[in-house]
Amino acid sequence: MDWLEAVVHTTTMGADIVSDVLMNAGAVGTAIEDRYDVTSSKKSDGMWDMIDEDVLKHMSEDVLVKAYFKSDASAPETLHLVEQKLGEIAKMDMGFDMGSLTLDTQGVREQDWAENWKKYYKPFRAGEHLVIKPSWLDVERKPGMAVVEIDPGMSFGTGQHATTYYCLKTIDRLAGKPGVKSMLDAGCGSGILTIAAALRGYDPVDAFDNDPDAVRIAAENLALNRIGTVSPVVGDAAVWQGRAEQYDLVCANILGHLLVAFRNNIVNWVRPGGYLTLAGILSTEFDGVAAAFIELGFEELDRETLREWTSGLFRKR
Repeated sequence: MDWLEAVVHTTTMGADIVSDVLMNAGAVGTAIEDRYDVTSSKKSDGMWDMIDEDVLKHMSEDVLVKAYFKSDASAPETLHLVEQKLGEIAKMDMGFDMGSLTLDTQGVREQDWAENWKKYYKPFRAGEHLVIKPSWLDVERKPGMAVVEIDPGMSFGTGQHATTYYCLKTIDRLAGKPGVKSMLDAGCGSGILTIAAALRGYDPVDAFDNDPDAVRIAAENLALNRIGTVSPVVGDAAVWQGRAEQYDLVCANILGHLLVAFRNNIVNWVRPGGYLTLAGILSTEFDGVAAAFIELGFEELDRETLREWTSGLFRKR
C-alpha cells in the first residue's frame, strides 16, 4: 500500500494542536520534527542518542508535523478537511504563534514510510534504571536496567515529549522507595508510563484513558513488553475507581485545565504521604495548577521546565 505524507509547518507551541488535527482526520501516526528537541537532548544527561547526527543538518527551521494517510480515493477530501481546520485555527487567538500552518503533501511508498519513522528514534535513558527503545534496535541490558520497548506512531507516545520524560524519571526515582508500591497512570496514552512502572516493580499498576484507541494501543504495547498484570481500561477522571483504594504514586499527564477541573477526584486517588506527578502543563499555567493542589493538602517537592512545558512532583500531607 502507498501512503500520503502530509507536512504542516508550525511552531513548538503549535505542534501538539496540529498533531491532534491530523490524528482526528484519520492519520495512522504523527511525527514532530523540532530542532529544539535535537539540540536540547544533546545537552541532557539522559536523552542521549535520540536522533541521527545527519538528520539535524537537513531539518527545517520550522517545526514540522508529519502525518501519514492511506493513499486512496478518500485522501483528497481528507486533506481538504485538514486544510479547512488549519485555516480555522489560523484565525483564532491562541495566545501564541502557531506559525504559517502551511500544508505540503507527497506520495510515499510503503517501504519508505516505515524507514521514515525509524531514522528519528534511537534508545534513550530516562533516569538511572530506565531505557526506552524502539523494537528494531537492541540495547545492552545491564543488571538492574529496565528496558521499555515502544515504537513511534502516536503523539506523546514514545517518551520524548518533555512531560512524559519527566514522569518516566519520577517513576524511576521513586521505584523501590519504602512505602511506594502501587501506581496509577491517569490518561495513559500509549501506555509508556504504565509499562515503565510495571518493569520497575510497582504493583499493582492501573491505567485508564478516555480514548478507546489509546487504551487499545496501550494494551498492545503492554503485550509487546510481556506484561500481563495490567489491563488498561477506558475511563474518565470523573468516575475512575481502581483496584487500589488509593495509590502510592499517581501520574496525571494531562492538560492543565483538566487537572484543575478534576482536582478533587485526583486528590482522592493519592494516599496520605503518597506522591502525585502533574504534567502536561504549559509553563504559563503551572503556578495556578500547583496552587490548586497545594490548597487541597499537597506540598510541591520539585518542578522541571523544558521548552514551554513545566511538570512537578507533589506529596500529599
